[in-house]
Amino acid sequence: MKLHIHDTLKREKVQFTPNNPERVTLYVCGPTVYDFAHIGNARPVVVFDVLFRLLRHLYGESHVTYARNITDVDDKINKKAMDEGVDISVITNRYADIYNADMAALGALRPTLEPRVTHNMDAILHQIQALIDNGHAYPAEGHVLFDVESYKAYGALSNRSLDDMIAGARVEVAPYKKNPQDFVLWKPSKPGEPLWASPWGEGRPGWHIECSAMIEANLGLPIDIHGGGHDLIFPHHENEIAQGVCTQHGHAHDSDAYSRYWMHNGFLDFGKEKMSKSLGNVKLVHEMIKTTPGEVLRLALLSAHYRAPLDWTDELISQTHKRLDGLYGALRKAQDVPVRDVVVPAGVLEALCDDLNTPQALAELSALAKVLETATSEAGRMMAKADLLAAGAALGLLQGDPEAWFKQGAGDDLTAQVEALIAARAVARAEKNWPEADRIRKELDALNIEVMDSAGGASWKVKATN
Repeated sequence: MKLHIHDTLKREKVQFTPNNPERVTLYVCGPTVYDFAHIGNARPVVVFDVLFRLLRHLYGESHVTYARNITDVDDKINKKAMDEGVDISVITNRYADIYNADMAALGALRPTLEPRVTHNMDAILHQIQALIDNGHAYPAEGHVLFDVESYKAYGALSNRSLDDMIAGARVEVAPYKKNPQDFVLWKPSKPGEPLWASPWGEGRPGWHIECSAMIEANLGLPIDIHGGGHDLIFPHHENEIAQGVCTQHGHAHDSDAYSRYWMHNGFLDFGKEKMSKSLGNVKLVHEMIKTTPGEVLRLALLSAHYRAPLDWTDELISQTHKRLDGLYGALRKAQDVPVRDVVVPAGVLEALCDDLNTPQALAELSALAKVLETATSEAGRMMAKADLLAAGAALGLLQGDPEAWFKQGAGDDLTAQVEALIAARAVARAEKNWPEADRIRKELDALNIEVMDSAGGASWKVKATN
């Protein structure tokens, strides 16, 4: 089955063809590690985790290399380190570890590579020098700047005319610039900030050169797919293309020489506003997973198409939790059914190969759960369970134990207490002692336990606390 993706640069859905099927490369812009990640930061992680899983399915696990960088040089990192009186590595290691743990709680696989800026300084210096040598960058007063007018295709990704552009994020207008749009590749460090030696003076790299240098050093050019949030299209990814292309001799007009495809996910909205730290409307993943299962958050993030905005509400979380209860409920009823061959069902694979159409894939998942619940033959139940588990794995879902899912947060003591109460309630019901049965149910309710009665007996789960 062929994968089709929407290419931001081409502005249309195209068939994906890797440069080398034996080594498919994916790069996604990762975190700047100075604080906790909010749920909006997690959307690209989950989206491109699904793509990573899909590419591994299509080309083989050993043939896909996924790199997600860690930005560990930044003004906000420097400020936090100064405030705490520690080296920047203390801050960056702390929040990188928290970030990886939080994303793992959302079911995200670790990337193949996690390059850090501080570990790739030689590559950054080498790329800056190549840009100077090729006539696309110039030193000025301890800075090195990219000459935007030297790259005639600048603005193609964001569909902006150079004449209409204003300086982008983290780019200040200064008298030493040839043009206001020129952006910094290297700059002097401020007093007390970390610095590195360079031919242009001690300092540190600009934001944009970090990713393009890490891509070239760790993956090689061109890469197959570059991903990230929609907010990175300009200026970050626009500048990455300019740097990555102009570093190479003879490729000044060939955007495919840097990345062959570009994918961008839409914003996460909170009350119809973009979720961002600057607006103060963030929900931190680190806090959310204390009360909401990470799998619920993952499924909620996949409930809309990745390119569309997603309105993040309490209702979305509640509905998603119920949806997962239903899926795990189907698996719990089939716990005695053995599973042998696990192959991703065609409907799910077709949906994902259609530009990661996760809403359609999730609809297929629900249909598979219904098939499992209604199957009557042993062979039919075995096939249905295998299909549901394989479909879930393609999306990073339904890989936990169904009983554990319904008893989340219930330790051994609570489990023993609940099961004793349910047994006592069963006796009371058998004796038609309805007042006692009602009293026990209220006691279970006070413990935040929901009891589900069925012909096969009572089961229970810990109520959702979103």
